[in-house]
Amino acid sequence: MHDEFLCHVTAYGVCGGRRIGVPLGTYRAPTLALALWWLRDRASWMAERLDPRPESGAFPPGALVPVADTVRDVPGLLRAWCADVDRQELVADELAAGRLVRIAVSDDTTEYELLAESVDALRMQRVIPALVVPVA
Repeated sequence: MHDEFLCHVTAYGVCGGRRIGVPLGTYRAPTLALALWWLRDRASWMAERLDPRPESGAFPPGALVPVADTVRDVPGLLRAWCADVDRQELVADELAAGRLVRIAVSDDTTEYELLAESVDALRMQRVIPALVVPVA
């Protein structure tokens, strides 16, 4: 069982013809449960900022406008991921097995990435190449 997890949230877009990543947050989770909670919390946080609820009253009339039907509903996809218990269990299983988990959604301009990985697995990856050095 892996005990500690590094979690990252990044938005990627194109600026000046180059792909640029903008970090939106990092968390070193001391438990698997906290890693999953943080990923869901950040996904929900992004969804709310990309698609705020107009009924909240925080926006003047006409400030929010619908997008075309051809634009992917990133906030909807993020909210659906947060609510899907089966997907959460799959992520938990992958992380517990020491595998990197990447959840990515994108629209026409930006890719949003949630990433989590075991600190133990990272440590093992650093050590293993040193153990497999050929002796001449």
